[in-house]
Amino acid sequence: MLPTDHLVAFVLASVVLVLIPGPTVIFVVSRALAHGRRSALGTVTGNSTGSVVLVLLVAFGLGSLVERSLLVFTVIKLVGAAYLIYLGVRTFLERGQLADLLHSSAPTGHGRHVFLQGIIVGVTNPKALVFYAAVLPQFVDPYRGSVPVQLAVLGFAFVLIAGLLDGVWGLAAGTARDWFARSPKRLRALGGTGGLTMVGLGVGLAVTGRAEHQ
Repeated sequence: MLPTDHLVAFVLASVVLVLIPGPTVIFVVSRALAHGRRSALGTVTGNSTGSVVLVLLVAFGLGSLVERSLLVFTVIKLVGAAYLIYLGVRTFLERGQLADLLHSSAPTGHGRHVFLQGIIVGVTNPKALVFYAAVLPQFVDPYRGSVPVQLAVLGFAFVLIAGLLDGVWGLAAGTARDWFARSPKRLRALGGTGGLTMVGLGVGLAVTGRAEHQ
């Protein structure tokens, strides 16, 4: 059983950490600006699902492999960066179609497709994996039950908190997009900005080192 004081301290620390906008928030906001609130929420759900996978990897010891191996870390980092750049370029190139997509019955970026995109981005986030591996063990009490179970509980708590707050960011950005959507010209500019932001996020992930956490 995870000590209550450890859990409370971890939750408070998690709220403070998540309230500071980071790369995940930027990604969610970019999706919201480009495709709207539904896309943002689908992205958050997918990203949270990917984060759960990372938590399970850490709980069962695989996170330390990424933390120790520069090669594994670099491969995962570059795959994640390349996918973000791909999504950004695609969004930028399709910015002129956003007005039509806004009024279509099945807009691009909704449903299972965007959910799967969120999962890929979440799973290919090596910094999050290293963060879980470095931070979660500090709140574990090895004398109070199974360590993997405690790690999983802490990780799931963080994913839940991050998902809720990221969802708020996405809804806020999606609401702002509604104003831009009244003008095709503004919407085109907004789609281009969202796409370039994702490209910048991918490039930033590719060039940063493993010592930085998010």
